[in-house]
Amino acid sequence: MTTTQTGKTGVALVIGAGDATGGAIARRFARAGMVACVTRRNADKLEPLLAQIRAEGGIAHGFGSDARDEDAVVALVEQIETTIGPIEVLVFNIGANAPSSILQETTRRYTKIWEMACLAGFLTGREVARRMVARAGEGPKGSIIFTGATASVRGSARFAAFAGAKHALRALAQSMARELGPLGIHVAHVIIDGAIDTAFIRDNFPERYALKDHDGILNPDHIADQYWMLHRQPRDAWTHELDLRPWIEKF
Repeated sequence: MTTTQTGKTGVALVIGAGDATGGAIARRFARAGMVACVTRRNADKLEPLLAQIRAEGGIAHGFGSDARDEDAVVALVEQIETTIGPIEVLVFNIGANAPSSILQETTRRYTKIWEMACLAGFLTGREVARRMVARAGEGPKGSIIFTGATASVRGSARFAAFAGAKHALRALAQSMARELGPLGIHVAHVIIDGAIDTAFIRDNFPERYALKDHDGILNPDHIADQYWMLHRQPRDAWTHELDLRPWIEKF
């Protein structure tokens, strides 16, 4: 088990532990001996992931939580830190990828996408950072990793809301890294540039999904390995931004 200076088992908190990338990240950290704490707005949807982690010998806890709700985020972090253990790594993995023409976009929808993809990252990042900074001792105090997308660096047609939110999340990660790095917290931003092996891609983009046999779409387990690598980096060689894409993807 991964333990902290307090002697307690370290916790990996994954906000937005879906069926693909988020779930794979949670499983990867659990296999390394960390306690996986995973969230979705609907806690029932976490049951298959929790069962899989436990079947593989890991420890996992699931929470139904709205990461856009400040009070809910504060309560979640307090509950985990008090009853389970210190949060050693936070992974913010909420997507909110919903295309729409700028001509039909609404204020309500635009705001909701920003709340999910950016505001929620601020709230969870702030609360976990407060806990990490307060820990006694010198040296690394934890990792905060934000999941980005192609839209983090390039706004495409019909993705104004998503690109705006992801650009803002990237800026948040940069600002946090510059402030918190000297305090022992590794803040990283991962740009996922390409289709991921998910049921959504399989059902809606069969031609793209067919590229799976040629390593043409991202394997969630391989993405998760890179998150684990980031967390384990020595602080004399920290990576802030990492981009992951299939070899056939243009950039």
